[in-house]
Amino acid sequence: EEILRGIREAKDLSEYDNLSDSAYLRAKEDYLMGINFSRLLTLKYGNTLANYLHERYTVISVGRVMTCVQGMVVRREREIREFVKTPFYRVFSSMAIEGTGIESEWKAVEGSKFYQSPKLYKDNGFLQKEDAGAFIAGLTGNTEFTENENGQSSQQTEGTQAVVEKIEKKKEQKKPPLLYNLAELQNDCSKFFKISPDETLRIVQELYEKKLVTYPRTDARVLSTAVSKEITKNIKGLQNIPGVRAYAEEIIANKSYQGLAKTRYVNDKQITDHYAIIPTGQGFGAMKSLKPLSVKVYEVITRRFLAIFYPPAVYQKVALTTAIEGEKFFSNFKVLANPGYLKVMDYSFFKKKQEEKADEDMDGGLCDTELLERISAMKKGTQLPVKSLYIKEGETSPPKRYNSGSIILAMENAGQLIEDEELRAQIKGSGIGTSATRAEILKKLVANKYLALNKKTQIITPTLLGEMIYDVVNASIRPLLNPDLTASWEKGLTYVAEGSITTEEYMVKLENFIKRRTDVVLNLRNQYALRGSFDHAAAYYKKGKTKGKEKDNEKV
Repeated sequence: EEILRGIREAKDLSEYDNLSDSAYLRAKEDYLMGINFSRLLTLKYGNTLANYLHERYTVISVGRVMTCVQGMVVRREREIREFVKTPFYRVFSSMAIEGTGIESEWKAVEGSKFYQSPKLYKDNGFLQKEDAGAFIAGLTGNTEFTENENGQSSQQTEGTQAVVEKIEKKKEQKKPPLLYNLAELQNDCSKFFKISPDETLRIVQELYEKKLVTYPRTDARVLSTAVSKEITKNIKGLQNIPGVRAYAEEIIANKSYQGLAKTRYVNDKQITDHYAIIPTGQGFGAMKSLKPLSVKVYEVITRRFLAIFYPPAVYQKVALTTAIEGEKFFSNFKVLANPGYLKVMDYSFFKKKQEEKADEDMDGGLCDTELLERISAMKKGTQLPVKSLYIKEGETSPPKRYNSGSIILAMENAGQLIEDEELRAQIKGSGIGTSATRAEILKKLVANKYLALNKKTQIITPTLLGEMIYDVVNASIRPLLNPDLTASWEKGLTYVAEGSITTEEYMVKLENFIKRRTDVVLNLRNQYALRGSFDHAAAYYKKGKTKGKEKDNEKV
């Protein structure tokens, strides 16, 4: 039916000329920027880098997308180095509800003596431990504290009462996630199996060639209306897979697939070339030839697909607010009332980790149904005995290093790094690179030894050479390090595709940009000045520090 509709509504080939010109210009743009700027920077700064590294020669390879990704990793590494940890001290109360202990955290909300006080870190911690202790002493009139072996200060509070001020009850739903595109799948496989995006693409390509899944190089996370009409074929085919047979049979029996076209999982406007990656419901004869890792990746895709036919997971949540001497303490509790789609996500691998992940997806601690009912039954004004008040020490954390999965997502969402709203809109939903090229770009950066990939943890860090090239580009052709450059040229390509400007006009602007930037670099005399930046970076790559950095990578 869809093929016939396509034939009926076929447009004249000439109507696609502008689109074709736009695609050709994108290729020319990447080639011209890459080859000209790589040669330029190599001739200008190659000897400077080679002399510093005691090498015979050094080639500087740059590209519109590749160098932008390198910049993201180097900037993150430098943010981590420059990060200064801030300790803070939170105050908690331990109370009893019919013999069951619960924990509540103090917050300096409006009405508190410390509301917007400079002594606080945010609204729930003191910057100095002494201030936290003085605060507790002010509530109890007792200045004596005991310390446990972990250095946690606490105070027994016999006779102190907390008054229930508010009990809020609500149900919260968690919908099944959108289907996989390649970037999301690469990110999850990096987390689950510690494999690189390139390896994930190789596996999912194998699954595609064996007719087990749909086309993998896609940016879409939804289905088309046409596919949604025939989706029962995919579901029925999955009845042949023992691990998910029960779910496929339940979906067919309950006709859960009906109305799929009206859900958020079907949207023709969000599809450019291909829809999301889903199991085809075919090709099961090839399953025996798959390696165990390929079977696991297939399971990940299949369970994500089946989940969209199940209702949201429902949590019953209760927020308890108590007061001690007018200061507010807060507790959150939740119970999984209906697992909904979560029962489908019970992977055959990492079962424990997946259950923990599902629990952590919602704020507040999981508790048993009986305790939740007791809390829900309490009335405003109820007094609860406070067993103790204590201090928990915490500290701010630096940003996390990218791993091979999160860098792919960062490339896809690179538009978030652009301040200009109009430019940000140009790469919204597409980012830098494409689903077909992102893994290869990362692989090339590692092969060039600009980035280092820890195979065990999949953590990505820059190399000394990578940081030096970053400093060179930053001092010569800075726009290459930011997604703004991609966005601005994508804007021009959009105009070509729409017919607003001609191919010739675009090429004139591109050639002028390259010539102008080349002239600027040729007139620079900053090779010696860069040595200070190289020295600063090299200090982190001395033998002892490098080992420490590798250990950090494994911890992250």
